Amino acid sequence: MFDRKNWLVKERVGFLKLVDTFDIYDPSTGQQIGIAKEQLSVWVHILRFLVNKRLLPTYVEVREREDGRVILGIRRGVSLLHATVTVTNDAGRPIGLFKSKLFSLGGGFHVLDGAERPVAEIKGDWKGWNFRFLTPDGAEIGTVTKKWAGIGKELFTSADNYMISLNESRGYRPESAPLLLAAGLAIDTVYKEK
Repeated sequence: MFDRKNWLVKERVGFLKLVDTFDIYDPSTGQQIGIAKEQLSVWVHILRFLVNKRLLPTYVEVREREDGRVILGIRRGVSLLHATVTVTNDAGRPIGLFKSKLFSLGGGFHVLDGAERPVAEIKGDWKGWNFRFLTPDGAEIGTVTKKWAGIGKELFTSADNYMISLNESRGYRPESAPLLLAAGLAIDTVYKEK
């Protein structure tokens, strides 16, 4: 899945859903190439009836097939003022960390590698629909763009669609692909969920 440079992520719509599921597609073929699904404890399920789910911890597993092995893990702890999201590889080792910016108009993250060294920044635009994945020197290595899903879906659900694209610029590195895909999912879980 990480040999691609573009992904379309579609959040599944559900009535009173307590667990978020995202289908991941190859936008050039329309073929589903992965699935990301929240794995929650019983107490988090119960608290979601009472507390805004953006404040509660979550863990998202990314797999190539529903019954396949986990290839990427995305964990967000309890968050009040700002969130920290840990990204792990298929062996469960940290490959990156997103720390949400405390004051940001459209949202954004500081991106750290597995050793917690700064490697990039994610900046959102003023409306929070377009995010740029930037190296420390300002080179754009990717984008996460919210896609319009239609009036009914936009007004009556919190389900969103995202186009995630890697740029082949001077800052491009193959290991950026899992982090950029994780960024698209982290943007939804930190900034867009209600």
